Amino acid sequence: MNIKYKNKEKVFNEKEKSGVYYLTYPLFEQTGMVQHAFSTRLGGVSKGVCSTMNLSFSRGDKEEDVRENFRRMANVLNVEETDFVFSKQTHTTNVRVVTSEDKGKGIVKSLDYDDVDGLITNVPGICLVTFYADCVPLFFVDPVKKVIGLSHSGWRGTVGKIGKKTVEKMQKEYGSNPKDILAAIGPSICQDCYEVSEDVIDEFKRAFAEEYWTELFYRKENGKYQLNLWKANEYIFLESGIEKDHIEVTNICTCCNNEILFSHRASCGKRGNLAAFLAIQ
Repeated sequence: MNIKYKNKEKVFNEKEKSGVYYLTYPLFEQTGMVQHAFSTRLGGVSKGVCSTMNLSFSRGDKEEDVRENFRRMANVLNVEETDFVFSKQTHTTNVRVVTSEDKGKGIVKSLDYDDVDGLITNVPGICLVTFYADCVPLFFVDPVKKVIGLSHSGWRGTVGKIGKKTVEKMQKEYGSNPKDILAAIGPSICQDCYEVSEDVIDEFKRAFAEEYWTELFYRKENGKYQLNLWKANEYIFLESGIEKDHIEVTNICTCCNNEILFSHRASCGKRGNLAAFLAIQ
């Protein structure tokens, strides 16, 4: 795939099946409990700015092409399209409990919920799906209680600590112990590529203790800041009670790899969507 990594550490497995290229975590594979993937742009049928593996019906792509792309991802994951359950992302910190009745919502059934950026379930066979093009994918696997979660964390979700709220929901609904949870931060925009304005930084200053600020952001001569969403979400995982050696942090930037991964910033918004997939076998 010729992915550019930010360091030499091997966090992901690069995989291909039936011409579809995708990423997985050794951390989750070794549990033997889940099927999962993070998609790339490679191996689909979409054209133009959405080429080729676009996984969004709302980017101006042909519906039949998007459906074929989802069929190909279902094949990769050894699930049925009817097993998918989609988020409805609006940069909230709302986390939805997904049940058997939700199967197919977003793909073969209409969504009957809104403002859902996180999904959790303990139902085998359901495949949770969340969507990205620079924002941060958060994966959660509890191998003890057999519970999984996926959450979408842009800067607003990170300030609102959706990662912590996902863990708390797993505790409340399923009795998960944070010390048992395996968690990962997925491919997303790196600090070097993520310039933000002072009003965003003011939100982070309110959300995070001052001792963390030097690792989270720095100010440039133009008055803008470079923000580290990877480190912020790692702190949120640790604050949630997840063990440091149970956390994998991405070293793949969507913006640095915009020919292989969709990046909203690199494409000035002319792009398709990537997706994270997670299912209990």
